[in-house]
Amino acid sequence: MSSVASRADSNSASREGVTHADVTPDDVAPADDARGGLAREGGSRPGRRRPLLVPVRGVIIAGLIGALAFACGVALTATSGWLIVRASQRPIVLTLLTAIVAVRTFGIGRPVFRYVERLVSHNAALADLTERRTAAYRQLLPLTPARLGTRRRADLLSGVVRDLDDEVDIQVRVIVPLITTVGAAAVALVATFLIHPPAGFVMLGFIVVAALVGWLDLALERHGQAASLKARGQVDRVAHLVSSGATELAAIGATDAPMAWLAHAQKNVEKAATAQARGRAAGVALTLLATGAATLLMAWTLDGEVRSGAIDGPFAALLLLTPLALGDVVGLIPDAVGSFARSAAARDRLQALLTQEPAVAARGTHGVADGAPTIELDDVTASWTGARTDTGPHTLTIAPGEHLAITGPNGCGKSTLLAVLARHLDPSGGTCRWDGVDVRDLDADAVRSRIAFVDDDPHLFAGTLGANLLLAQPGASDDEVRAALRRAGLGGWLDELTDGLDTHLGEYLVGAGRDGAETAGTATERSISGGERARLGIARALLSERPVIALDEPVAHLDGPTADAVIRDLLEASGGRTVVMVSHHPVAFDALDRVVELEFARA
Repeated sequence: MSSVASRADSNSASREGVTHADVTPDDVAPADDARGGLAREGGSRPGRRRPLLVPVRGVIIAGLIGALAFACGVALTATSGWLIVRASQRPIVLTLLTAIVAVRTFGIGRPVFRYVERLVSHNAALADLTERRTAAYRQLLPLTPARLGTRRRADLLSGVVRDLDDEVDIQVRVIVPLITTVGAAAVALVATFLIHPPAGFVMLGFIVVAALVGWLDLALERHGQAASLKARGQVDRVAHLVSSGATELAAIGATDAPMAWLAHAQKNVEKAATAQARGRAAGVALTLLATGAATLLMAWTLDGEVRSGAIDGPFAALLLLTPLALGDVVGLIPDAVGSFARSAAARDRLQALLTQEPAVAARGTHGVADGAPTIELDDVTASWTGARTDTGPHTLTIAPGEHLAITGPNGCGKSTLLAVLARHLDPSGGTCRWDGVDVRDLDADAVRSRIAFVDDDPHLFAGTLGANLLLAQPGASDDEVRAALRRAGLGGWLDELTDGLDTHLGEYLVGAGRDGAETAGTATERSISGGERARLGIARALLSERPVIALDEPVAHLDGPTADAVIRDLLEASGGRTVVMVSHHPVAFDALDRVVELEFARA
């Protein structure tokens, strides 16, 4: 294995000191994730953009029902104006009956149609959201773990859920109002032209101006969204920089400059939010001005007609109130524009994440033989981003049942090489073979199903002890679970638990125990120490009965004696399984069959 110097290993980020006091937040560039190229606010490539304004069938129906609701509102206002003026002329009551019935019908129809529209649109949107979430999860799976970056799992999923919610919002907050506005405006325009063509031209001008206002509002909203996103990203980057180096900065008394950066970045957020609010207010103001101008123009147009007797007073009142009533419909435009901009931004983020090329090719269809395989690496190189070589070239053969440690300095590509062995990453050069077959010709899921992977931070779910281990082998009996715990060196610990396998590992207590802090709990809750967490991860791997166990710094957070004991217990309990452990500390190396030391990757 020959290698030269490269950048830091993907599992270990190098610390850089601040050497210039005049650095500003603007100088803090968005750092690409070392493991997948995902920046904090985006992705590696945009992928193909799909149309955003594509309604589901239920939303179209809801929009048409909403158009009827607002058409009823416009008709209600206009008819009420006709009725009031006509009644002031003291006609025979029978001549007013039709208008009275119409007012009642429109008055009842508006809330009824509005209720039905809300019911249909939300049902359709929720069904669409369910499908989108399922599809997004399926798209995420091939990206795991190499293309998802180093972001916490919870943060990643929360971001995806929020973006999906924002994207689906377009169905209810944009498409329905759009159909409603177009439908109600069309009804009002046709009715106005039929009653009095000059008034129809006024309505046409009003609708055109309202559309132009909506277009301007959209431009302002997009600009505001972009500025706000940039400002928030700046805050996130500076906050991450400050928090990650807080201890060192405090030790050298250099906290003033980073705090000034953070304050500056926060001011940019406030400026962006203010500008965005002003843009939205301008859209609302222009819509109101357009409505008022259309009403005044309609009054001016009808004045001469009424004086000449070309149109009587009741119909003049009907026409005069029509643009005012239509203003309620046009008033939906600013909110719809804001929702569209948010949905478009969410769509772009999802596209950037979900359209990445998986790090593992899906072409393989061959199955994998049972038992521990012979693993061969022939001049293997690998890269997380494709921009550089993170490890290799390496030539290595791992015999079935061999216990092997991969060590070397930070940044030499140990974790990257283990990712290739675990089928989390395809080689960028050379060949990795299982029992003589190129892994790229094997089914990726089949290969992964033969490997029990344990990293430096085994995840424990908020549930019972037994349920956490059964994730590895759902069909295992209680005796088999207990046996796995004892083989992992947790027999005495298990005996001390009052509730045994039914002991609840609360999420909060698990987190507290990782730092070794004592936490008060009940009889059904137990804090977990770092050593216990590592052993539980190993117990889960043993219970899985997979022929290969891959360990990525499994005892990185433990003291020397505890770490040594954990690894020795694992090796003793592994039986004929292959064990490949990555560690930059010599932990129980004397108990291993072989230790391979890596050098820095060759560029």
